[in-house]
Amino acid sequence: MILAIETSCDDTCAAILDPAGRCAFSNVVHTQKEHERYGGVVPEVASRAHLERLDGVVQRALAEAGVTLKEVTHVAVTVCPGLIGALLVGLSAAKGLAYAHRLPLIPVNHLEGHVAAAYLTDPLLEPPFVALVASGGHTAIYSVTQSGMNLLGQTLDDAAGEALDKGARMLGLGFPGGPALSKTAQGGDPSRYAFPVALKEKNNLDFSFSGLKTSLLYRLKALDEKDVRKELPHLAASYEAAVVDALSIKLLRTVELYDAPATVVAGGVAANTALRRVLIEECERLGVKLVIPSPELCTDNAAMIGAAAAIAPIVSYPDYLGLNARSV
Repeated sequence: MILAIETSCDDTCAAILDPAGRCAFSNVVHTQKEHERYGGVVPEVASRAHLERLDGVVQRALAEAGVTLKEVTHVAVTVCPGLIGALLVGLSAAKGLAYAHRLPLIPVNHLEGHVAAAYLTDPLLEPPFVALVASGGHTAIYSVTQSGMNLLGQTLDDAAGEALDKGARMLGLGFPGGPALSKTAQGGDPSRYAFPVALKEKNNLDFSFSGLKTSLLYRLKALDEKDVRKELPHLAASYEAAVVDALSIKLLRTVELYDAPATVVAGGVAANTALRRVLIEECERLGVKLVIPSPELCTDNAAMIGAAAAIAPIVSYPDYLGLNARSV
């Protein structure tokens, strides 16, 4: 059994998986509500909340899986990238558990975890394939082979999830912004406003979202408060459509360039309904297998870390005591 721990941002997570990392017997996620008043994640607050809750989350994961610590054979934990204080809480706990029970430890890259969530959705999935990871902190495209993940393109400034969150904040939709923006957009016309899709015509696989946010800001300045309220669904839909276009155009370009038999879309933005709809239609047209994890596996969770751990290098007891976390 693999006990996996994830604390890279503001979700305190633990899960129990089979040794192959293709089946999760439990997957507990505690989302911190403390950050809502600030309109974004406060690193120090996140670290303290992890300290207070991680032990209980681990105990609940064990209980839901119906196992004890004596039955755990490996401990997996996120070591990068993320908020350094938050990562250190999870890593310290994982080290302590592994050392106390003389177990090996498996350090996992958070982004590889997001991609590995696809293995929980489709246990028969095997490389090679291309993958898009789109979240609040990262947006990148990878070629995934048996030897690992190779970066093909990434955002040059802001992440897609960050763009959605900040767009939602400018529209007064609250935090977390992505789901609120998507809900508001359901009643709007995505073609009402022509927001820019940066690097759309460029022959590369990179992204840029900073100009999109600036465009929304100037659009709002040009409207009075009454018009903003009236146009809110259309603004949200058009803004969301620009993000979806940017992601889908580059991912589909990658699929064709690399003649990929399958593609994976992961990360919190992969839960976006509009993005899913576009990619399902386009991948069906191209005859390419598309794997998108369920929404609860798209956002941060420990099951994806356990799935990645099953194919990651193992650090033997007690060599991991000097292991450290990294923010990038």
